Amino acid sequence: MHSVSSDPKVMEYFPRTKTLVETEDFVYKMQKQYQDYGYCYFAVDRLDNDVMIGFIGVARQTYEADFTPCVDIGWRLAQDQWGQGFATEGARACLRYAFLDLNMDHILSICPAINTKSERVMQKIGMQKVKEFDHILLKDTERLRRCKLYEINKSQYHHQNI
Repeated sequence: MHSVSSDPKVMEYFPRTKTLVETEDFVYKMQKQYQDYGYCYFAVDRLDNDVMIGFIGVARQTYEADFTPCVDIGWRLAQDQWGQGFATEGARACLRYAFLDLNMDHILSICPAINTKSERVMQKIGMQKVKEFDHILLKDTERLRRCKLYEINKSQYHHQNI
């Protein structure tokens, strides 16, 4: 995971790359969320070669915003895995898990307004844009501060996947 999170191209829409300690803390946080709630951002391995290529999943978000606390769907994949449909495929599987197995009603996704690649994945998995907002955690990073909020609820998911 550290090789993914320390790649400047992968982290282009974050304030900076992650250190090894920050990556380890992130993994422990995800393990704790899974223990507590039964979900998190899951490690993703390619099925054809068992190589870990990043994460995809749903996770609790509690930073200060008018829509938190919430459950957010997100992804981060190694650069050499981009453009192969893995983010979309994995996000669809995570939505299915969240709505059908965990019985969640509503999932959000957030990305900086300039991150058109992530926004496209949100659209491909059936999410709808709610609004743009200034993200409190990105307030000191002008190029990333403005973010887009997308959502999907269980009934929209069922309607699209009948």
